[in-house]
Amino acid sequence: MGIAADIAIIVVAGLVGGLIAQRLRQPLLLGYILAGVMVGPFTAGPTVSEVHDIELLAEIGVALLLFALGLEFSLKELQPVRRIALIGTPIQILLTMGLGYGIGQLWGWDWLASLWFGGLITLSSTMVILKTLMGQGRMGTLSSRVMIGMLIVQDLAVVPLMIILPQLNDPSAGLAVLGLAALKAGVFLFLMIFVGTRLIPRLMAYVAGWNSRELFLLAVTAIGLGVGYATYLFGLSFAFGAFVAGMVLSESDYGHQALSDIIPLRDVFGLLFFVSVGMLLDPAFLLANWMQVLLVVLLVATGKGVIFAALSRLFKYGNVVPLALGLGMFQIGEFSFVLARVGISTNSISPDLYALILTTAIVTMLLTPFVSGLTGPLYAWRRRRAPREPLQTVNVPLTGLADHVVIAGSGRVGQYIAQVLQRLELDFVMIDIDHRGMEQARQAGLPVIYGDASQEAVLEAAFVPRARLVLVTTPAATVTQAVVAQVRHLHATVHIVARAEGVEPMQALYQSGVYEVVQPEFEAALEMTRQALLHLAVPAQQIQKFTDRVRRDMYAPLYELHPDYGRVAQLESASRLLDFDWVRLAAGSQLAGQTLRAANIRQQMGVSVVGVMRQGQLTSNPDADMVLAAGDLVAVMGSPEQLAAFQSLVGE
Repeated sequence: MGIAADIAIIVVAGLVGGLIAQRLRQPLLLGYILAGVMVGPFTAGPTVSEVHDIELLAEIGVALLLFALGLEFSLKELQPVRRIALIGTPIQILLTMGLGYGIGQLWGWDWLASLWFGGLITLSSTMVILKTLMGQGRMGTLSSRVMIGMLIVQDLAVVPLMIILPQLNDPSAGLAVLGLAALKAGVFLFLMIFVGTRLIPRLMAYVAGWNSRELFLLAVTAIGLGVGYATYLFGLSFAFGAFVAGMVLSESDYGHQALSDIIPLRDVFGLLFFVSVGMLLDPAFLLANWMQVLLVVLLVATGKGVIFAALSRLFKYGNVVPLALGLGMFQIGEFSFVLARVGISTNSISPDLYALILTTAIVTMLLTPFVSGLTGPLYAWRRRRAPREPLQTVNVPLTGLADHVVIAGSGRVGQYIAQVLQRLELDFVMIDIDHRGMEQARQAGLPVIYGDASQEAVLEAAFVPRARLVLVTTPAATVTQAVVAQVRHLHATVHIVARAEGVEPMQALYQSGVYEVVQPEFEAALEMTRQALLHLAVPAQQIQKFTDRVRRDMYAPLYELHPDYGRVAQLESASRLLDFDWVRLAAGSQLAGQTLRAANIRQQMGVSVVGVMRQGQLTSNPDADMVLAAGDLVAVMGSPEQLAAFQSLVGE
């Protein structure tokens, strides 16, 4: 069956590897890579026959991952990291090439092989880092944005590296080719920005008008891969073109739907990529050269980690960011495989160096989830032993803050809560590690601390030991659990209200001592159900009994812990049974010229008058002696049926 049988073997092996990794509580990508080792050409058992064809298909996985990243990408989100991305990344590439050259000279290689080795280790793995960040729930943090910004520039650097490295023996010709590539890149970006931003949204609007889910998915995939292929024809990176296409499409009204549709396809082809990476690993070579591989891995990982951490410090990033970069971007990336193929095809590197770089890259990829997972514990240990860095704060009083509310997360949910508390003149302080969220809070005049809410020093700066309530608005379960653990350490009895994205995280948070857990999807579904039942003419009382019962079942621990919550819920339920409306008294209305006492509106019609608007002046809770007049706007409250009857009798 050829490649069809190979794909079947890969998918089944990937499933087995993924299940084992999930069972062992490890990232799925580790299971995929190990599955690739098992079905690769260097091991016994079921073997993939067309390795090269699978590698070509795997490139689609990289392109789709970057296409999806482009759909989520926002230039505004990368504003805080543009300097380190655009200036720091080229510096990192040069420093890493110097590191690789030094390692090559240490092993006695000639200058050309040493320089090639330096070029091959400069790039980090976009695929592995993004999957690791997603698995750890760290997408959206400042450190993740720094990583993504630098990865994008690294991917752009693939093109000049592929041009320069093979031309090292003829520098003058290489410069001419590099200049032509730069011109092509400029033309492509111009076309995408000034033509693509106008053409692609119109194309998607046309396709969406057919109301065909299949056609929409096909159009999204065609745009991502088609633009990527066009970029390849321009002499640029296929994956970079897909990223630009996603970025352009994200500016249209169809970006969110395109992202949700492309994710399953991205994950399937991502599986092919990671399995294909595992297939390149030769266990026999690893066993025969394990000392050399171990030393090279140690030198590369340590050297790159130090370079990334030092650069982040140089560009004024503090707290956890240098540690996160050093422990997250030390690996050798997937584009190094492409560069290595170019090197072997031009006889620039030997087969042994080719095998060494592939083995080193795969080992560093396998280590990434484990090493990156040490960021939190190591940062906490360092904070306990090292002098504390000054925290950046806005509108936060240095002393005197007590019995206040702490909001962990200044996203949309956190800012909505803060605005309400501000209107009620209640004391609160926000915590966020997102620069954009902090700037929005600064512009709104809200008190905010820049920092990681899972770190003790940051929580102490927010006076958590003296707080009355802590609200954790971040959606990631792992982040929420870390914040709750630190809050409990500082203030064992404070009430914590947290957000959860599912029933299992909700139950886990209750078990960790969280006072209340809010589940947004559940609340949205319940409200939509209520609206649907109202439109289906189900009696309001019956709807309310049903929703009350469902909510009580979901929030049973909260009802048992705090009876006041039950009373608030009952009052809210009762208010839903009533409606409110403004009715203008008609010129010939029977109420015109009567006092409210004489009209006896409540006894006769069942509604209550709660306000009267006359000539722009509002009288709230009018007394019984007020005389109504034609043209008055009367505010009445009652059931929908009562309001309709009142409107038909006295309104215009």
